[in-house]
Amino acid sequence: MKITISLSLLFLLLTTNIFSQTLADLKLKPKEIPKGYTPIDGQICVTPQACNFYTDIETYSNIVGIVKSKAIQSFKNKTDRGSIMYFEFEHTFKGDRFLQGLLWGKDGQPTDEHPEEYLAKGKFLIIWSFRPDSVIKEKSEAKIEAILK
Repeated sequence: MKITISLSLLFLLLTTNIFSQTLADLKLKPKEIPKGYTPIDGQICVTPQACNFYTDIETYSNIVGIVKSKAIQSFKNKTDRGSIMYFEFEHTFKGDRFLQGLLWGKDGQPTDEHPEEYLAKGKFLIIWSFRPDSVIKEKSEAKIEAILK
């Protein structure tokens, strides 16, 4: 009986942690931005599909779900540039297949031409529009995966 209650409480705490997060928690803070990178306003996507999805997300709401809030961070340095797009949906994100087709086409996975990556976890969707070897993308991925585990 005590084990069941303890496990139930643990599960409740873990799931509450995911759903109590906000987009502000997921975004990189100034002290987390790697040296040499400069935050810039606007969108800098490697391919237009990712930025179009961010800009026109409401158009896809019956496919992916209704967006509660969204935010974007863009960065550049001498050899790297791109954007991180953050979405919070009213309910669980439901557009995996659609997003894969939109970002990567028939390949169904990142390529040199379409290197965007994304993470969908519960109500959150994060898209990284950077080249694969991007230091800031790796920093952001590690932070978000730790928060949304």
